[in-house]
Amino acid sequence: MTEKLLRPLRTRPRPERWLTRVLGAALSCAAYLVCIPWDLRNRPESPGSEVETTPVTGTGVLALAAVLLLLAVHFGLRDALAWPLLLVAAPPAVLLHVSLRTHPGPADGFAGAWPLTWAAVTLLGTAAVLVASTVARQFRTDLADAMEEETALAGLR
Repeated sequence: MTEKLLRPLRTRPRPERWLTRVLGAALSCAAYLVCIPWDLRNRPESPGSEVETTPVTGTGVLALAAVLLLLAVHFGLRDALAWPLLLVAAPPAVLLHVSLRTHPGPADGFAGAWPLTWAAVTLLGTAAVLVASTVARQFRTDLADAMEEETALAGLR
């Protein structure tokens, strides 16, 4: 059973390959929706308070990062390098974009800064997914076998 879960997706039948990819994207979306609140606007700490607090918690961000990195490692081991970006990094970026567009901030001069926030978070998440999937690819046995075969054919041994 474990061997089937870690085998490269290109060797699997087409329906299984696409079902795995759809499930990965759904898990990525579900992790975002569970870990990060939909309305990201600041709120008063208590009724009548002047001090505002953010609804995003450090625990939620760390949980989301852990789930996304695990998915990136899984798809880095099993699929081509572009798929982890599309399946793991893109769904939370789209959900964050929609959330920031549908809940505009107060008119305090920073209401138009959400594109910068979205771009920074998306860039950071995409870079983390790319690094994790690239490192995971180094442990693929089928790529190591192909590299040994190429060096033997080229006479570099």
